[in-house]
Amino acid sequence: MYGGPLLAQAVTDPAADLGPLTQRWLDDALARNQPGGLPLRMEVSVGQLDSRLRLAPCARVEPYLPAGSRLWGRTRLGLRCVEGAAAWNVFLPVSIKAFGPAWVLNSNVASGAELTAADASEAEVDWAAEAAPVLANPDQWVGQVASRQLMAGQAVRQSMVRAPSVFRAGAQVRVVAQGPGYAVTSSGQAMSNGAVGQTVRVRMGNGRLVSGIVNDDGTINASL
Repeated sequence: MYGGPLLAQAVTDPAADLGPLTQRWLDDALARNQPGGLPLRMEVSVGQLDSRLRLAPCARVEPYLPAGSRLWGRTRLGLRCVEGAAAWNVFLPVSIKAFGPAWVLNSNVASGAELTAADASEAEVDWAAEAAPVLANPDQWVGQVASRQLMAGQAVRQSMVRAPSVFRAGAQVRVVAQGPGYAVTSSGQAMSNGAVGQTVRVRMGNGRLVSGIVNDDGTINASL
């Protein structure tokens, strides 16, 4: 967890002192909590308080990470006066960059095109520039298809690729229904394209709609 009290301190001039206090807290928190356990090169920039604020001196200011926030990309850090004549609570904007190895596209890739190892080259990028995780291992994206139009220079991220379809909407597919002590195989019509691991709906011969998960061989595991 990110702890604030360890670096809580007195500030006599909040406008001047809160920036350096925030920087020290962030440096300490990131050193103790490397994102994902990876050796990323971190860069931290601390923004400015609203110049209209007039904060009273405080004997003990405690930095903290607001609920729902994370030390990644553009975020904010809270600072609260816990010992002072006037209690206050403010937020400082911060920017956290996390540079590490990634795969960057050599050229544009059309939506639906299958990616190959030749489509990208290894480079250092800011992992925190976007919310979607970077796919640092080629096994995670080679053989996948582009989920949208991709542009040269983009780092390959999880949201950019999807598993290729093993059948199209309208295709006849084999449905395997398993339960305690039984397994039944029947055929039906796929209601949508199906990719490995995806949940799809199938219209059976009797008109009933069932849902199931697509297997590597194109069959569908369903619970009836």
